[in-house]
Amino acid sequence: MTAGWILPALVAAPALLAGLSLLARSPRAALRTGAAATLALTLAAGGAVARVFLCGPLQCAGGWFYLDALSAYHLAILMLVFALCSCFAMVYFREEIGAGLFTRKLARRYQALWFGSLAAMNLVLVSNNLGVMWVGVEATTLLSAFLICIHATPQALEAMWKYLLMCSVGVALAFAGILLLAATASTSLSGHDALLWTRLMNPAVTLDPMLVKVAFIFLVVGFGAKAGLAPLHSWLPDAHSQSPSPVSAMFSGILLTTAMYGILRYIPLVERATGNTGWGREVLVALGLLSVLVGAAFVIGQQDIKRLLAYSSVENMGIITLGIGLGGLGVYAALLHTLNNSLCKSVSFCCAGRIGQIYGSLDMRRIKGMLKVSPLWGGGLLAGLMALIGVAPFALFISEFLTVRAAWQRAAYWPMGLLLFGLGLVFIGVLRKAIPMAWEVPESAPKPPPTHRAEALLVWLPLALLLLLGLWIPRPLGAMIAQAAAVLGATP
Repeated sequence: MTAGWILPALVAAPALLAGLSLLARSPRAALRTGAAATLALTLAAGGAVARVFLCGPLQCAGGWFYLDALSAYHLAILMLVFALCSCFAMVYFREEIGAGLFTRKLARRYQALWFGSLAAMNLVLVSNNLGVMWVGVEATTLLSAFLICIHATPQALEAMWKYLLMCSVGVALAFAGILLLAATASTSLSGHDALLWTRLMNPAVTLDPMLVKVAFIFLVVGFGAKAGLAPLHSWLPDAHSQSPSPVSAMFSGILLTTAMYGILRYIPLVERATGNTGWGREVLVALGLLSVLVGAAFVIGQQDIKRLLAYSSVENMGIITLGIGLGGLGVYAALLHTLNNSLCKSVSFCCAGRIGQIYGSLDMRRIKGMLKVSPLWGGGLLAGLMALIGVAPFALFISEFLTVRAAWQRAAYWPMGLLLFGLGLVFIGVLRKAIPMAWEVPESAPKPPPTHRAEALLVWLPLALLLLLGLWIPRPLGAMIAQAAAVLGATP
């Protein structure tokens, strides 16, 4: 048996865990077992990722399952962040379990949806068939939607329905794009081969440039809505703010990235069909800049900390899209920024959730002196915010700097100027909110919560990694990013 068997197992194992979660005896047991199972899955996925970067792509089932450098890189990020969020869930729901709000029934439902979402995201990353990949994206929408309203408040239900409506419409548009792509591929390929990415990349396959362009527009709009790109981002702030913090961290850290991966898969096809004219990348540059500016503008006026982080996600997904559109060094910068943003956004949402529990509010005007009240969670949130706005030497500064450099190399001066303007707005807007939250003396401070060493690891390890990557990118990681960029036809 070849090593490719691990690919369907990465989908089947979380699906099986989703079913077994319905048998959990207690909320604590469900969360602990889920965290342990996620760590085991992360190790298994790590083995598959290492195998790809050392020995080449994995495939099985006649090529239906396929893992190359691009998908393996995203799988590594997905499992790393998912493990972090699973472990944080034990901390976040501890108070709700004690208060009787997170019951056994609720815990069973939460864990089943949690692992179901993981199975769907893994399906997106290991699918070679573009139609099956679309099924995975749609499944993430249907499963993760009910995580938003795990506590069925009117606001959470409204956020869930907005998420379902907008993302389902978007994914339906993406399906139209896949049909157009299959139609033009059917002249050279037959049957399911017309949707296999590895078959479509065969130089002997001819694709109609006009049909591919129309298909790409549908795909970018459809998957872009799920990735939180402007102007179809309006579901994102509501969903992030109403979800439990582990879910918000998962949404921002990996769910948006998984949808963005759906767009990336089509870049080489568009480039080849249009003769490497750069048409598809110009579309991404425009959409990326729009997302950066919209996200930056809305960050300034936010008072809810989770909504601020949500609009920061719009901005950062825009930076990633812009980098991909710039090509060359920009692709390397975008893939590095994907890792940096996923780590930073997940730990920031985790810390914001705990601070909200400690203060009884997510309103930043009511959160004062958080460094003194909770050095762990307050310090982690402050460090996360500083990293998100690009303060050196955190890793996001490096990936943003590389994106600016890529724009300079391409002589894309207008995009570079607009990007710098958006980054400046975010820097000022977040800093104005972070300083009072951290150091202003509160009128009545809440009681400092007890903390444990394991909780400190959840906060400081990701932040230490972000600090390390801002000072030094290990050679193996640099090689991984370069191999993933090469799949998109880019050489840094």
